[in-house]
Amino acid sequence: MRALFEKAQVVNSQLNWQKILSVGFFLLVAGLLVRGGYWVSDWLVENQDAQIKKIVVLGKPKYTTDKAVIAAIKQVDLSSYFQLNVKAVQRSVQGLPWVATVSVRKQWPDKLQVYIVEHKPVAIWNSDLLLNAKGQVFQADNEALQAYLPQLYGPEGSEIEAWQAFLQFKDMLAVNDFNLVSLALSERFAWQLWLEEGVRLNLGREEKARRVQRFIDVYPSMQIPEGGVLDTVDLRYDTGLAVSWKFPAQTEQQNKSEA
Repeated sequence: MRALFEKAQVVNSQLNWQKILSVGFFLLVAGLLVRGGYWVSDWLVENQDAQIKKIVVLGKPKYTTDKAVIAAIKQVDLSSYFQLNVKAVQRSVQGLPWVATVSVRKQWPDKLQVYIVEHKPVAIWNSDLLLNAKGQVFQADNEALQAYLPQLYGPEGSEIEAWQAFLQFKDMLAVNDFNLVSLALSERFAWQLWLEEGVRLNLGREEKARRVQRFIDVYPSMQIPEGGVLDTVDLRYDTGLAVSWKFPAQTEQQNKSEA
């Protein structure tokens, strides 16, 4: 009996229990994974007919209606929750006029969440397009605008430069309480500005900021003729400027005489 006990102790000392436990743990995990795989497979079969039944629009879009978003989403096949192409939904909603970026997420069991970020228009570009603060052009209904926007004009590709120049000149001209409302950049990159008062500034192609500053410096000392209103200021000179005036009262009287 004692010899048998001593033999058992020898066998026990020779066993690698750490290895045995590791193998046992691996087999246990493998068994659980196999069983879990069967469970997932059964669950997918049971829920294969799951559909999108709720659409939630997030982001509080200002110009894009929920109706328009839902109509865009329904262009994609919504018959299967699992097979729904989220990127296709994203592309469809992205195609709406005011939408800048969109993210789409499915939420079990039947919900689709759509988060929309709209363009924020800062100017009207070439009469029929809109410009956002990043200098990106997009096309949308101008009549939906809830605030006045400045008018900018320029060749394709000059959007960012035109917007940045507009902001710079607007701040400069505010010193004399002038409100800049429009800017035009010609094909030859000559600049013109229009003020709310109807004044037009011709800046030419070079040193445009310095020429705006010249107008700001000279304006307070300008001698306005009786009945005259400042019309155009030509600053396309190395020094000085040329000024033209209009006389609204005389024009109105002339029109009455002709009538």
